[in-house]
Amino acid sequence: MNKVICVYSSSSRAIDPVYFEAASALGREIAVSGDLFLFGGGLTGLMGACAQSVHQHNGHVIGVIPEALNLAGIVYDKCDELVVTKGMRERKATMDERSDAFIALPGGYGTMEEILEIITLKQLQYHNKPIVILNINNFYDKLLEQFETVIRQQFAKTECRELYFVTQEIASALAYIDSYKPPVLQNRWLTAVEA
Repeated sequence: MNKVICVYSSSSRAIDPVYFEAASALGREIAVSGDLFLFGGGLTGLMGACAQSVHQHNGHVIGVIPEALNLAGIVYDKCDELVVTKGMRERKATMDERSDAFIALPGGYGTMEEILEIITLKQLQYHNKPIVILNINNFYDKLLEQFETVIRQQFAKTECRELYFVTQEIASALAYIDSYKPPVLQNRWLTAVEA
């Protein structure tokens, strides 16, 4: 069955070309695999590059955008399906509900907020879907170091490392999603840190 893969990423046009190359490659591989691409509906930056690549390789694009951003020059208006939500919270909830897996490309505050929220929702057992942090050009190294500080200082359990998968390789990201078997989560095993 085709999976719906949600991709979080930047809308910036000013970033290094290496990130655009990765976004285009990810879009191509999602399309070639026959999976569906779901994203925040933006035209610019890595969001637009990934969506355009999906379409260039005959894939299916689902955009989810708040009504305030549903404007010419901001929205990717070639989406096969465009869902317009009232606001940002509804946008994220729709993306969460409709997706079978999540991949984070590099991005700014919004992308990081999306990553942290989807990991937290998994920790609290609101879902048990695969989450991949695509660490292109070592972009997320400092964030991952902070995750380790959180665990080392017992703000989270060591098992929290199992909530997400980190890779620099697109093939590895998609292979992880394809072979994903949800872990059996014990009641509060991820939230009740030992004294």
